[in-house]
Amino acid sequence: MKDDKGLYYYPILENKNLRMYIRLGQDDVEFRMWDQEDETLWEAHGWVPYKAILEAADLYKKEGRKGAAPIHLYDIEIALRLLKDEFRRR
Repeated sequence: MKDDKGLYYYPILENKNLRMYIRLGQDDVEFRMWDQEDETLWEAHGWVPYKAILEAADLYKKEGRKGAAPIHLYDIEIALRLLKDEFRRR
């Protein structure tokens, strides 16, 4: 899907208030979350390269934090497909 902020998908299908925006950065796919219920999220957190997301998830595990790292929200396969489809339309 696409709107004025760019390409996005719903990282939690049941929650249409939360969107994950994606774009192609210099060296990597970048992600940025937007939440209709928390409009400060967009401004507080910029674009994050996928490599940094993977590094953070690894650190999360190494620190022994309880629960799973929220890496499931950052779906590289969906992001790549959306980018591929977008470039085909051009």
